[in-house]
Amino acid sequence: MGVMEFLKKSKVKYKVTKHKPAFTAQHMAAEVHERGKYVAKPVVVKADGEYVMCVLPACYNVDLKALKKQMKVKKVELAKEKELGKIFGDCELGAEPPFGNLYDLPTVMDKTLEADDHITFQGGSHEKAVQMSMKDYVKLVGPEVLEFSKHVAS
Repeated sequence: MGVMEFLKKSKVKYKVTKHKPAFTAQHMAAEVHERGKYVAKPVVVKADGEYVMCVLPACYNVDLKALKKQMKVKKVELAKEKELGKIFGDCELGAEPPFGNLYDLPTVMDKTLEADDHITFQGGSHEKAVQMSMKDYVKLVGPEVLEFSKHVAS
């Protein structure tokens, strides 16, 4: 089941907007006139050989060392693009939604997102943004909250 179908069935409020094609979370933030801290980007890693979806603000990067320590694993590495294509077959590559639960992936969310009142993310397409309350996102996904990001200097 894709994210849009999942959201329709979930009975939570959300808003979908169309925008010019955006191929990074930061670019999408600019297209939808949203601060990067409210735009969530999913980054898939392999932790001791198992895929895990990490969700963090667009203006941050994953700190692999911190993630490894927080997850208490021996090895953490970024998943390769060809692996992502196999996992997210219903999405355009690079436009995956931050719903690891839809793809049987454990989901960890960076603590920097926790206090936000809403979240904006790509809905499986480079031209579609979805916005919903953070409370509803957490309810639907049930992410584990960890501290694993570092702010990207602009």
